[in-house]
Amino acid sequence: MQSTNPYTTDVLDSYETPTDREVEQAIEAAADRFPEWADRSVQDRCRLVDRAGDLLGERLDEYASLMTREMGKPIEQARAEVEKCAWLCDYYAETAPEQLADEVVGTEADARTLVSYEPVGPVLAIMPWNFPFWQVFRFAVPNLAAGNVGLLKHASNVPGCARAIEDVLHDAGVPESAFQSLLVDSETAADLVGDDRIRGVTLTGSEGAGRAVAERAGSELKKSVLELGGSDPFVVLDDAPVEATAETAVTARTQNNGQSCIAAKRFIVHTDVYDEFVGAFHERLDALTVGDPREESVDVGPLAREDLVADLHDQVTATVDAGATLALGGEPMDREGAFYAPTLLTDVPRDASAATEETFGPAAAVFEVDDEAEALELANDTSFGLGASVWTGDLDRGERIAREFEAGLCFVNEYVQSDPRLPFGGVKNSGYGRELSRHGIREFVNRKSIWVQHGLGGDGGT
Repeated sequence: MQSTNPYTTDVLDSYETPTDREVEQAIEAAADRFPEWADRSVQDRCRLVDRAGDLLGERLDEYASLMTREMGKPIEQARAEVEKCAWLCDYYAETAPEQLADEVVGTEADARTLVSYEPVGPVLAIMPWNFPFWQVFRFAVPNLAAGNVGLLKHASNVPGCARAIEDVLHDAGVPESAFQSLLVDSETAADLVGDDRIRGVTLTGSEGAGRAVAERAGSELKKSVLELGGSDPFVVLDDAPVEATAETAVTARTQNNGQSCIAAKRFIVHTDVYDEFVGAFHERLDALTVGDPREESVDVGPLAREDLVADLHDQVTATVDAGATLALGGEPMDREGAFYAPTLLTDVPRDASAATEETFGPAAAVFEVDDEAEALELANDTSFGLGASVWTGDLDRGERIAREFEAGLCFVNEYVQSDPRLPFGGVKNSGYGRELSRHGIREFVNRKSIWVQHGLGGDGGT
């Protein structure tokens, strides 16, 4: 398995893939480790999580540089990702004991009844390359804190990140068999889903991969959590502050080089502010600095692989062929590296590729609507349901619309983002289940009801 720098196209390193026997040994080691790890106090497990956060802070520049080399993330954003992982560790180190504490439920006067949150065993995580540290840490940290052990199948183009995550957790004191990275292919990962020793599986990735994992896990009556794609609407109402909204819109579309499931992708703009918004949006997109992601001044780096450039260009071309206006960009950049020019599409037909599919790169599709009702109808006219945002000068109006979005993450006057304190996940073809917060840490636990009767057989004993 090789990692390749998408900016220079140089091969960074090669990694040996494990043999079938080594994979078997890893699963067996995880299963053997689980009882001991689960038996530790949550406070002890959280102490190691807290130490992992400290190590992330100490190795900030090292890990940020690694991400930038392996998948092209601008260096400033890469540092922010490492810092966010450290925050996640701090959050669960502080809150997991309370989130996993027994929940006493009042039932009968002569009984003590409660819900206990107990770990289930080895959990397999199939993770993507676009946020190569964050996606893994938001799986690993709550599950390790809960008492589960983890097996990671990371994306094949970020093996260095997979190994680094192993290192930081092991250096923090997490036993090697409690968290293991397996540099295996997708076929091997599919086989792991069916292994009896794997008690749960979580996937962040494409809709197709999610369906395959859900089908296999379902056939084994095994819990799964799926965080899939998105085509998030960014709704600009007639009372929105246009200049400030356009400024944020650029970040919402181009963060991580546009390669984010929760990036704004469909910009739905009220006709009263449409021209002003499109003009401001165009100006700011055109002013972005595209180039070497190692440079502090760069806003947009290369896409993670050359094939992703081709896929995005096919979508943009198909959208223009369907009748959209190409206002900016619209083609791969004539330079070394997997670069695609920041692109603005207007007059986009509602059945065009950029309207119905997830676009994974710096390409924005803009739609004009006559009123609030049409904006909401178009926002929900998608098979996806991950995130959505609305921009308005009236917060009550914004909250009312947010409640009507068909999505898992709904924001008013803020672009969609993940936060350890709030549950993260979607509806419809964007998947099911939740990560983060108390909701996420309780996905892979046994919610066990315990009834302790005071007295036996009605004899009045205590």
